Amino acid sequence: MLQEQQVNEVLQQVRANLQAHGGDVELVAVSEDGVVSVRLQGACKGCPMAQQTLKMGIEAALKEQLPEVQSVQAVD
Repeated sequence: MLQEQQVNEVLQQVRANLQAHGGDVELVAVSEDGVVSVRLQGACKGCPMAQQTLKMGIEAALKEQLPEVQSVQAVD
């Protein structure tokens, strides 16, 4: 089963790039069916590229390192 600690370790790797652009990401929840909920923060929150960052950046990194991840969704 997917563990929050595993997800946080991968998010930590992505976080440096987000912080370089004034943003950040916070893990909210990991469901039993592999859906990861995150909260985009800072510059990422209102950025027009946020959806692309979420899918092509955060979700891609998580799926590459943790095949159990089915999808990533942003929550407020």
